[in-house]
Formats: sequence, C-alpha cells, structure tokens
Amino acid sequence: MELSLLVIFWYGILHAFGPDHLTAIADFSIGKNKKKTLLITTLFAIGHGLSLFVFAKVLQSVHISEEILAYGDIISATVIIAMGLYLLFIVATDRIQLRKHMHEGKEHIHIWFGKSHEHDNRDTTSSFALGLLMGIGGVRGMLITLGVVQGGVVDFTMVGAFTLGVMLIFVAFGMLILYINQNFLGNIKNVRKAFATAGVISLVVGTNILIG
Repeated sequence: MELSLLVIFWYGILHAFGPDHLTAIADFSIGKNKKKTLLITTLFAIGHGLSLFVFAKVLQSVHISEEILAYGDIISATVIIAMGLYLLFIVATDRIQLRKHMHEGKEHIHIWFGKSHEHDNRDTTSSFALGLLMGIGGVRGMLITLGVVQGGVVDFTMVGAFTLGVMLIFVAFGMLILYINQNFLGNIKNVRKAFATAGVISLVVGTNILIG
C-alpha cells in the first residue's frame, strides 16, 4: 500500500475513535448476537465511507462555506441525542424484553423491544443509514487530510482505505460490546441498566458536540 493510502487508512482508524461513532456502535450493538453485531458494525463503516466519498466529490466541484459544513456536525449530534432519548424511553416504558432458551446444548438469549418478538432487519438497515448521516459530519476533516496527502483529490481507492481503517475499529469495538452482551446481559435488570447507560452517554456525547 503506497504512503498516501497508508495515511488515509490511519486517518480512518483515528476518525473511528470519535465518541459519537463509538456511542452509535454501542447503541446499535447492545443485546445483539455475534452475527448481528458484525453486520451492524460493517454496514455502519460502509455507510460512513460512502457518505464521505459522495460529499467529498461534491465539495470538489461546489464551494460550500464552513458555516454550512458545520451543519454536518449538528446532524450527527442530533442523531446521537435522538438515539439516547429513544433508549431512555424504551427503558422508562418497560419495552425491553428478554427470553432465554436452549439450542443444541447452548443457552441463547434474545432481547427485543415491544411486546411481540419479531425478527427483522431494521437494526442493520438503520446502522447503514446512520453511517451515511454521520459521514456528513466528517467531511471537513477528511478533506483536510486529503489536501495534505494528494492535493484534495478524492478517488474510490482512498475512500476504500479510509473505510477499512474505520471498519477495523468499529468491528473491534463491536466485539467488545458483544463480550459485554454475552457475559453481563444475562438478566433483564442488567439489560435495562446497559440501555439506560448507553442512553445517558448518547445524550452527553451529542450535547457536547452541539455546544463544543
């Protein structure tokens, strides 16, 4: 991998450590199984990289003021705050359900929201959409980095390197959340505490972005 791609890959790693990104990953991954956690974190990273690529290409052709670009951070913060409020809402209204069962000699825990237990893909599609939205907030930083390494010219290879860096951290953090799921969320009391904690952290992180 040439030097410029290594720089972009490393920037993707650093970018992924943003508290708003890790908060979003935690919010979506709490209570999920290994397959769902991997899918959520991967789609979030892909959506994030795709959004950055599209907006970076647009900004190469159209001049947009810093004031308008700052709205990307507002969007990211608003999404994080909304997620936090939603998590606190489902805890307060007792909408988190937990059921255990044995399958092939192993205990499985299912966590879902609402009264009925339905399997759907809303979490995965929502994580991709969230990655797209939050990518808007990272456009300015990415363009600064691109300006240093390659005169601000964006191509798909560079965005791919960035996305791989982001994905590495997102998946690793998702595995940490999975470990918590498997070892500490074995009863409904702990599940509610985990969701309430994630909700409060989301509010703090989102508010800090808005006032920062």
